[in-house]
Amino acid sequence: QVQLVESGGGLVQPGGSLRLSCDASGNRFSIYAMGWYRQAPGKQRDLVANITNAGSTNYADSVKGRFTISSISRDNAKKTVYLQMNSLKPEDTAVYYCNALGRVGYWGRGTQVTVSS
Repeated sequence: QVQLVESGGGLVQPGGSLRLSCDASGNRFSIYAMGWYRQAPGKQRDLVANITNAGSTNYADSVKGRFTISSISRDNAKKTVYLQMNSLKPEDTAVYYCNALGRVGYWGRGTQVTVSS
């Protein structure tokens, strides 16, 4: 069993930045592929970014150009995965979920990100 706890969400103005964190439990964090998903009201839950256990990253088209190759990162010693979000837009408003091992894996409870002036 893996427990994931997100933090770092909040209200930010358009063009601003936020850094989300996800703390994981368990002793096998270093071998897990980790990801961040988001779900806006009335929409499906979509992948934002993921990172393999080897550190390879992948980003949704909707955030490419705004998020850098290192926007998603992990610290295996701290069992934490991060998402640095820059140049935020109102359409980035959603609940952001941390995930381990893909859609059939483990989920956190989410953290709300609201981008509004």
